[in-house]
Amino acid sequence: MKYSIFFAITLLFNLILSCGSGSASKKSTQNLDSLVIMYPDSLPILIAHGRKMIKEFDFSKAIEDGAKAFHIDSSSIETRLLYADILNNRPTRNFSDVMEAQRHYQIIIRKDPKNLKALVGVATTFSQLHDNEKAFHFINSALKINPRYRDAYVLKGTIYLQIGDKKLAKSSYETAVQQDPKFYEAYLMLGTIYESEKNPICIEYYKTAAKIKSKSPDVLYSLAYAYQNFNKIESAKKLYRKMIQIDTNYHEALFQLGYIKQYNDHELDSAIYYYKSAIETNKKFVEAYHNLGLCYEEKGELTQALNCFADALHYNPNFELSIKEAKNIQKDFDFEKFK
Repeated sequence: MKYSIFFAITLLFNLILSCGSGSASKKSTQNLDSLVIMYPDSLPILIAHGRKMIKEFDFSKAIEDGAKAFHIDSSSIETRLLYADILNNRPTRNFSDVMEAQRHYQIIIRKDPKNLKALVGVATTFSQLHDNEKAFHFINSALKINPRYRDAYVLKGTIYLQIGDKKLAKSSYETAVQQDPKFYEAYLMLGTIYESEKNPICIEYYKTAAKIKSKSPDVLYSLAYAYQNFNKIESAKKLYRKMIQIDTNYHEALFQLGYIKQYNDHELDSAIYYYKSAIETNKKFVEAYHNLGLCYEEKGELTQALNCFADALHYNPNFELSIKEAKNIQKDFDFEKFK
């Protein structure tokens, strides 16, 4: 399976306000975890830990840090900025969260009109509220202060992509990586856009991202899927295997190896092995159950095939592909048992 361009937009929105493009090391995070316990009222430690939690997408802990820091010193710009970023980026945010974040960003801007993070932050809130005119106003204000501010170009690209202007989106992301050549997320976005246009140049962007994040299965997956999509099958298989070595539970890579074995190599037994391995790591992997059923159907093992389609429908009763295949096999039986 491949993430859609809309999923990528959402992901990048959550990355725009992160502090720096690199991820925290496990040791660094553990040290901060210890420090925040030892010094629970230390404002610098709370802010640093909150920032790390945003990067780790652990917003329940981040909001604890942000709320406590804000209670200790609500006059601190860094404290207010942390709290606003948490509200504005957590996946469960609602309209009230976005409006509250916007209020905090605007307070910061009144105190510090050249605060680039707050300017891009408030622009993000306006974008989420579909007021792109105001979003661009604040983005351009940030760029007047610092024409090389990466995150302003990233947000520009994301807004253009949302409104369907891929040409300007690509231009903005290209400018972002010119400012920060290590910002792999923008390379991924460029790859995603070109891949959606069926342009094989996407592979080069994914390669660049993979060089920067060579140990990230998620980044490698984008490159491997592009290889597969543009019929570079051996390169795809090599990368999927590398991903599994990095993370033995990466079920998407196992699924794609099964898919290649099924449809490219025509090795059904090997495909069955990989689909079963994918299911072992993700019991609710509907597509894996379905493709496993197709393998058994092709082998003439119809009872096994029906069981697999039933498993797929157990986790997704509306999965049309399995409904259709099960009906084709079991036309004379009551289909209700497969729902």
